[in-house]
Amino acid sequence: MDTLQNLALAGGLSWASGFRLYATVFIAGLLGRLGYVHLPDGLQLLTDTWVLVTAGVLSLGEFLADKVPAFDSVWDAVHTFIRVPAGALLAWGVFRDAGAGTQLAAALLGGTLASGTHLAKTGGRALINTSPEPFSNWGASLGEDISWLGGMYLMWQHPAVFLVLLGIFVLFLLWLVPKILRGLRTLARKLRGARPESSGA
Repeated sequence: MDTLQNLALAGGLSWASGFRLYATVFIAGLLGRLGYVHLPDGLQLLTDTWVLVTAGVLSLGEFLADKVPAFDSVWDAVHTFIRVPAGALLAWGVFRDAGAGTQLAAALLGGTLASGTHLAKTGGRALINTSPEPFSNWGASLGEDISWLGGMYLMWQHPAVFLVLLGIFVLFLLWLVPKILRGLRTLARKLRGARPESSGA
């Protein structure tokens, strides 16, 4: 694989992990297993039968959990400790044979990218879940599904286009994440203010 394809693959898998980790592992492993795409040696583990079965089952659970308001936020919160290191490991796997320095740089950037997409998803969903109707939540979930599929396609078929769009997405994150954090702080203050005071004896 050439450098451009490797960069797109590392960035794409890390980015996708912040949205749909298990589906990302499953699709990448399955396409590699069937020979539709070439995976670097560091990612050949994804084609293992047990990895595919486990990722497939978990991706179904992830898909269903993502469509349930409030529960999706719980699911996302728990997966903060899974998606970010997984994104770093996938990026590291792409450059496993490129030397220790390149591996470490890829892992750091992959983890950072996965954490950015995960934070945007988790924070955005938490704010959306304050709405009493479920349609905005379902719309956000569907939008993530479409973006994820499009990104996975471009990552392999048009790596240069994907990297340009990924750069734009990172700039968008730099603008969006502070707003999400401010929104979450405001929501936390409102929740604290709405908490009933305990009555004295």
